[in-house]
Amino acid sequence: MEYKTILVHVDESAQAAVRIDAAARLAIEHSAHLIGTALTNLPPRLLALSGLDPSLPPMQAPLVELRRLADSALDAFEQRAAALGVLSVERRRLEEEIGLGMSLQARYCDLVVIGQHNAAHPMPGIRADFPEYVLLNSAKPVLVVPATASQGLLLGQRIVVGWNGSAPASRAIASAIPLMQRARQVDIVVVDARAQGDLHGAMPGADLALYLARHGLRVNVRDIDSHIDPGRALLAAAGEAGADLIVMGAYGRSRFREVLLGGATRTVLRSSTLPLWMMH
Repeated sequence: MEYKTILVHVDESAQAAVRIDAAARLAIEHSAHLIGTALTNLPPRLLALSGLDPSLPPMQAPLVELRRLADSALDAFEQRAAALGVLSVERRRLEEEIGLGMSLQARYCDLVVIGQHNAAHPMPGIRADFPEYVLLNSAKPVLVVPATASQGLLLGQRIVVGWNGSAPASRAIASAIPLMQRARQVDIVVVDARAQGDLHGAMPGADLALYLARHGLRVNVRDIDSHIDPGRALLAAAGEAGADLIVMGAYGRSRFREVLLGGATRTVLRSSTLPLWMMH
């Protein structure tokens, strides 16, 4: 696939500038149209009800301020995108809950760029599971920019691919092929292959390496054991490889089981200091 429409979530947070930089650089590399979206986090249905039901508080006063904040964030987005040299830029302000609004727009884009949940400095009104919600509901690849990333973030030169044989991992990898074709190094990391039965065949990662070779990619394959936590094992392998991006599937098993038992998706989303290219 080609990335011709890239959607980035913008707000008043300090992290927004890093997301805009990452999205803008990808847009330039792939000659893509870049859409910056700011959301008021007030769904239209709630605004309509507030005018009809006297028991609900009036929404007009907070809405004016929320619109002002969204417009300010979009001004900064346009200025930064123009300074970086993005040729095709669009701004959108939506009255919608943030997770739902981003997920609905993502269906008409090739890539979504959002931020990792920042537990230390959470943004008011943004749900803690915002990245998970977008991953599960957008049906498109999602680039999650870590909360610790600094402006001028570069990604995609050294890529680690987390491979567990799942359908989400296969979709994530296929969506990242144009990015991997520009990388200097791509490592496939297979975690706990022996615990997954016959899923990988005699040589874990070999079939995936052959598939990627037909796309002109030369990759290294590593087969590692996690000793209980595959997410932390993948993060450790990415650190050892000097990676600047991790590509992986999201929620290879049901989200309920991941919440109940823990899983690689939750671990990586919460703990990664590297950008994540993920797809469900």
